[in-house]
Amino acid sequence: MATVNYIGVRFKKAGKIYYFSPNGLTVSSGDKVIVETVRGVECGDVVLADREIEEESLGTPLKPIIRIADKKDLEQVEKNRRKEAEAFSICKEKIRKHGLKMDLVDVECTFDNNKLLFYFTAKNRVDFRELVKDLAGVFHTRIELRQIGVRDEAKMLGGLGICGQPFCCSRFLGEFQPVSVKMAKEQSLSLNPTKLSGSCGRLMCCLKYESEAYIDLLKTTPKAGAIVKLADGNKGTVIDVNLLTGILKVKPDKADNIVTVKKDEVELIKDGVMKLDKNELRAPKGLEGK
Repeated sequence: MATVNYIGVRFKKAGKIYYFSPNGLTVSSGDKVIVETVRGVECGDVVLADREIEEESLGTPLKPIIRIADKKDLEQVEKNRRKEAEAFSICKEKIRKHGLKMDLVDVECTFDNNKLLFYFTAKNRVDFRELVKDLAGVFHTRIELRQIGVRDEAKMLGGLGICGQPFCCSRFLGEFQPVSVKMAKEQSLSLNPTKLSGSCGRLMCCLKYESEAYIDLLKTTPKAGAIVKLADGNKGTVIDVNLLTGILKVKPDKADNIVTVKKDEVELIKDGVMKLDKNELRAPKGLEGK
């Protein structure tokens, strides 16, 4: 079966990876390349190089890279960075002048200098038409203002999480994955918003990392409330479960004491059901949003 070579290119730190054809050029990881995207010509960093894929598995043909970035291209990138810094200061002043309730987060200039993108956050919808006119009059290029959510803001600005490590989103997460309160419940975590939310005010992305492992353990471990048969033949009710160790605390039907056993030492008669009631959901309400 025919295969084609491809490379992975990233345009932002910890951003999404896009795939291109090396176009017959020898490209290594860490090289900067000039490619054509839906936004125009861009300069990106090669993060995956010298890979092969079956041609039939491609949905659409890969776009070829234009060239490996040369000295002139790198000078243009540096020039654009300076323009972004200048545009950031000017835009903040224009926002203050127009009295708009919005917070500027970042400015991005396309490689071909054909467009300036301004990323901002705001609690409500903002009428920025006059602001766009002002900015276009200053920079004489296409202006685009894009409202982003708090997760994207954290990714762009960076910072330290409650674990003491730099934000996962700004360090290595190319794309955000859906995170739910159910994941926290499955991992036997307290549904306390202050313990579940990251600096962005939404559920911590790391809840997703071990979710599949906990789901697999839940399939083979009796849940709280389950009816089990103990090794001595007596029945009991599971009152507490440690998923990682497989240790259960069981209240025998014909005894007042609580016994601690391993999940392999009991026979499941009727499993318990993990439920999320309204009272539990009331506190973390709204943490699942973008």
